[in-house]
Amino acid sequence: MSHFSTLQTAFVSADHLVAALADMGMENVEVHDTAQYLYGWHGDRREQAAEIVIRREFVGHNSNDIGFVRSADGTFEAIISEFDGRRYGPDWLGKLSQRYAYRAARDTLARQGFNLVEENMDQGKTIRMTVRRMA
Repeated sequence: MSHFSTLQTAFVSADHLVAALADMGMENVEVHDTAQYLYGWHGDRREQAAEIVIRREFVGHNSNDIGFVRSADGTFEAIISEFDGRRYGPDWLGKLSQRYAYRAARDTLARQGFNLVEENMDQGKTIRMTVRRMA
């Protein structure tokens, strides 16, 4: 039985988090108003629960569920098993954070009346956006 670890994140928007997860190839994501139990790779219910859940069959062979639970300060904490942390650990969370920031920035710019004119990514994976606001 893999031990689940809870990792701090800066994610506050469920919508942007779900969009970032989809960007990372995780399109089968459950979003709940109340936290739902996570399950281990044997189908055993764990004590951990989360509002945003990627079920084990969508994580990988012999994997456990991955969850994101809203903490008291409004941010989401990632709940990832020791086994899955090899693939979905700090490096993966870093890339997810980048996609989250990208999604949040695009949404904020659109709300402020900016249109995306051009977007490209350099070899260092830096995304450059050219935006324009129509007067």
